[in-house]
Amino acid sequence: MLDKIKEFASTFFVTGDPMIYGADVSIALATIGIVFVLTYFKKWGWLWKNWLTTVDHKKVGIMYILASILMLFRGGVDALLMRIQLASPNVTLLHPEHYNQIFTTHGTIMILFMAMPLMFGLFNIAVPLQIGARDVAFPFLNALSFWLFFMGAMLFNLSFVIGGSPDAGWLSYPPLSELQFSPGVGENFYIWGIQISGIGSLATGINFIVTIIKMRAPGMTWMKMPVFTWSVFSSCVIIIFAFPILTITLALLFLDRFGGGHFFTLDLGGNPMMYINLIWMWGHPEVYIVVLPAFGIYSEVISVFSKKKLFGYKSMVYAMFIIAILSFFTWAHHFFTMGSGADVNAFFAISTMVIAIPTGVKVFNWLFTMYRGKIEFKTPMMWSIAFIPNFLIAGLTGVMLSVAPADFQFHNSYFLIAHFHSALIGGVVFGYLAGLYYWWPKMFGFTLPETPGKWAFWFWNIGFYVCFIPQYSLGLMGMTRRLSTYGWDTGWQPLNFVSTIGAFLMGIGFLFQVLQILLGIKNFRKLKDTTGDPWNGHTLEWSIPSPAPEYNFATIPQVEERDDWWAEKDKRAKGIFRKQPPIEAIHMPKNSAIPFIMSVFFFIAGFGFVFGWSFFYIPGLIGVAICMICRSFFSYDADYYIPADEVKRTEAAIRGSV
Repeated sequence: MLDKIKEFASTFFVTGDPMIYGADVSIALATIGIVFVLTYFKKWGWLWKNWLTTVDHKKVGIMYILASILMLFRGGVDALLMRIQLASPNVTLLHPEHYNQIFTTHGTIMILFMAMPLMFGLFNIAVPLQIGARDVAFPFLNALSFWLFFMGAMLFNLSFVIGGSPDAGWLSYPPLSELQFSPGVGENFYIWGIQISGIGSLATGINFIVTIIKMRAPGMTWMKMPVFTWSVFSSCVIIIFAFPILTITLALLFLDRFGGGHFFTLDLGGNPMMYINLIWMWGHPEVYIVVLPAFGIYSEVISVFSKKKLFGYKSMVYAMFIIAILSFFTWAHHFFTMGSGADVNAFFAISTMVIAIPTGVKVFNWLFTMYRGKIEFKTPMMWSIAFIPNFLIAGLTGVMLSVAPADFQFHNSYFLIAHFHSALIGGVVFGYLAGLYYWWPKMFGFTLPETPGKWAFWFWNIGFYVCFIPQYSLGLMGMTRRLSTYGWDTGWQPLNFVSTIGAFLMGIGFLFQVLQILLGIKNFRKLKDTTGDPWNGHTLEWSIPSPAPEYNFATIPQVEERDDWWAEKDKRAKGIFRKQPPIEAIHMPKNSAIPFIMSVFFFIAGFGFVFGWSFFYIPGLIGVAICMICRSFFSYDADYYIPADEVKRTEAAIRGSV
């Protein structure tokens, strides 16, 4: 009996690597520490009532952001391990299999479990406030979306210490991801972690489309909406068309592995190229899913800190939707090298070049917005300005890659790695960091100290260039992707060493950001936002106190023009005041435990499918079904009213210092 237990444990737990043992100890200590703190300070009830069961979009947004920062740390550690391994020839920090696992989890975590939740967090924080709404259209679904993402991310990360991580690349191309070449459970963790979180992503897309269409304040026509809200709308349109493709693709891959299907095998009528077409039909729109909201953030930040209205508002809106449409017509440029034929290559080369035009329109609009503006170099603005040269490099190298004959030389090289990191760090991460700084006071009621933020900015930016610019040259020198080691005779060592230094500089930048947050918490009273409008903002979220009250707006605003709050402040300065409607009782949704409980059952079912344990996935699926039945037939008491007198007292208390 004991021998069987030992044999099971040796295959169930990941063993043999000191780094894994260190991770085991860290996870155990962190868990013990969290349980101790919650127990010692008697915060279990507070945690359950205020966070685990909340449907408040602002708290859901904060949880998304906290989870994404945790994933940024995990993915960043993976990146540093890879750069240490490649700093010099013949380094043996990571054996080849472990290296494959590291670069697989790094890409997956950074795109799906860091960028996506950080984006959704900013959606939740800003969009309802920008459109004058009291919540999202479906608060229950919003909470469920977060917990599905979180449980999917936890299931995926569990593979690091249980069962083994996936190692077939962040898109898991067959045949490497098929059972023949990946017989372990790592690929199953990949499939079910993404599937569970992907359901939440699709639900979020639907939720925010309905919110934006149906819940805008009176008078807010389409062409009076803030640009960030437009960017969210265009991103969500892509989500509802792209994510079902990912869901079906991974379902077919799992049927190959779990049920003996042959959708993507070379025998019995399957074809691996079908997987590659499907995964990139999702994968390239995914790039624009995450970058369009960043464009919206830049538009908000640059106009506010230039103290001007955004130049070319309508052209920005049209450009976003042109990008959203064209994003579905470029996927084949990811496999020019696989021989699709001259006609197909020509079509996708042209479509890839064309999509650069609306992006260029945006860059010129941002530059013209800053032209003759009274620019204030606060941290959000610095990140927004830094984005422009970074993304220019990404755009120019993207056009180079769109030329099929050239792509045959560039494609499998470090030139491509440098290109997409320029797009996804210089474009997406910089944008979300700008948004995080910009809306931080609206979330927490205080601004972050500028000095450590500027240190973080410079370490991040210098590190970015030092890390990725050498990789363009390495690609042109012949260094291919997915290498875990190389020889001295290649001549790649100097540039790889420089690139590794750059990665550590970005890591130092992240540590400065952690320090910045800690100093902000420590100096909360000094940095407290007493106005609700610390940046002299343009849009409605800055018309209410910071942090926003539970109900957001005591009275729903009446919008008269674009950048309505900025116009309202101008009128007030001239002595013109709008008549405010009387405060009435406010209808609000009640907290619900069902989203959290249902997501736990999804986790149990996913864990069962990973190992093929019916005694796990059957109860898990039954639990999911029971939660859905309870929600559909027994959750009648799902809302309440905040009395008008209570709203008046709350407003008097929070605006007393305004």
